[in-house]
Amino acid sequence: MKIKSFNEGLKFDSKQVQTKVIIETPFSKEIGILLKAGQLMKEHKAPYPILIHLLDGTIELGVQGKVMLMNTGDIITLEEGILHDLVAQTDSSIRLTLSKLDSVDRLKEVVERED
Repeated sequence: MKIKSFNEGLKFDSKQVQTKVIIETPFSKEIGILLKAGQLMKEHKAPYPILIHLLDGTIELGVQGKVMLMNTGDIITLEEGILHDLVAQTDSSIRLTLSKLDSVDRLKEVVERED
């Protein structure tokens, strides 16, 4: 058994989206993501299905050219290979569930991409 806190060790940064692996299980990696209002995660796709759970805030989630407004508590699953992006409308906290087979380095590359 493992117990971890999503609130420990993550702080908002006005210069960059913050990410942190919270816990790994035999089947998933649970990632905490913090975005200040206005911050963007540019369009990208995952090689495995993902789950996005908005713990707090409001984001616009673009999925294959369609924009959806997500609010605190909303949760969405995306199949592998689906292009998506997101923009924080307010300071937002997200739980991202990645497949155990997916790479956290891939997520860091998305956050740090400047193109």
